[in-house]
Amino acid sequence: MSSDTSSVLNGLKILVIDDSKTIRRTAETLLSKEGCTVYTAVDGFDALSKIADHNPDLIFVDIMMPRLDGYETCSLIKHNNTFKDTPVIMLSSKDGLFDRARGRIVGSEQYLTKPFTKDELLGAITSQVASKSTGEARHGTGIGG
Repeated sequence: MSSDTSSVLNGLKILVIDDSKTIRRTAETLLSKEGCTVYTAVDGFDALSKIADHNPDLIFVDIMMPRLDGYETCSLIKHNNTFKDTPVIMLSSKDGLFDRARGRIVGSEQYLTKPFTKDELLGAITSQVASKSTGEARHGTGIGG
């Protein structure tokens, strides 16, 4: 990735929620090298306390997890007034239209299919950071306004 991308990512707090140790480690290694502070959680319940403790800038959440799945976790995040504007990117080994649509319904901003490449991971973060920084202007305009 370019130095522009590194400067955008530097200092970001990212939470990776996945029951796969391999996915958590891979994401943590890639993102740490780009200057991000990375927190990890093994499931939705573990994630909720880490979200409250660390207030991440962006959250990656796996769909298929025990106890509290990714859809439920995303929904809880998006219904919380403090964290509802935090971008959530769904992770899944499935690439179906239904899964993508369900992710959108619960409020996720993006969907990434596993296994993902370094460029896909960093590109997803960069696009969310860019849209979040311009989002305030977009949200202020009405439809047909």
